[in-house]
Amino acid sequence: MIFVPLERLFALREQQKILRKGVFTDLIYAIFNGTAVDILAGMLLAPVIGALAVLMPPSLPSAVSSQATWLQVLEIIVLTDLGVYAAHRAFHAIPVLWRFHSIHHSVEEMDWLAAFHSHPVDQMLTKAVALLPVFFLGFSGASIGIYFVIYAAHAMFIHANVKINFGPLKWLIASPQFHHWHHAGERAAYDKNFAGQLAIIDLIFGTFRVPGATTPAKYGVDDPIPANYFGQIGYPFLPRKGHDLGKAVVGTVKPASEA
Repeated sequence: MIFVPLERLFALREQQKILRKGVFTDLIYAIFNGTAVDILAGMLLAPVIGALAVLMPPSLPSAVSSQATWLQVLEIIVLTDLGVYAAHRAFHAIPVLWRFHSIHHSVEEMDWLAAFHSHPVDQMLTKAVALLPVFFLGFSGASIGIYFVIYAAHAMFIHANVKINFGPLKWLIASPQFHHWHHAGERAAYDKNFAGQLAIIDLIFGTFRVPGATTPAKYGVDDPIPANYFGQIGYPFLPRKGHDLGKAVVGTVKPASEA
């Protein structure tokens, strides 16, 4: 109700169809992965959060949760996005992790549904790194809830097939252009724009790339990733072929045209 009309009004690629390539696979990710992954991640993280909470002085969670809700939300955004940046960069740099993250980069036509197209292992590890500090520091339930709404909406927006100019804010906040360049199948764009919400983190660490007003010509990877949902879930666990093992950089995004 929001993103489909938005993509019609401000389309980046006007010829791209709503029922584009891979849309039904992404619908499966959106329907099944979200709730199931959150429940599983919660079950796995609960013991860790409990153990870490014991180590925290009682005064710290009390002080954190007593802050104004808007301030807590801002602090959560900064804290989690530093975690997202670190985890995301690791998923690109470490070959074993790239096998899981390449599923997300296999999307060849970007729209809001592409935000859900991630392997459960990718999602759970990234959420663990990003959210553990938030929970054991004692942020209020209200501030965490507001953050989750903002994060979900922003994640869909930066994947959407939209062309909206952020102006000078592009250096601070992740825009669709910023994140589309992260998915670009172009050599100059490899391993750039890792932040999920705050583009300034990439600017600080030297991985920011938004070349003018341009947008990528293509997306995708050259990894032999299956087109269907169950094939993609099982892909990271398949034995590596000899020619894959010999690649110099396994965790780098490469378009099919350069395979």
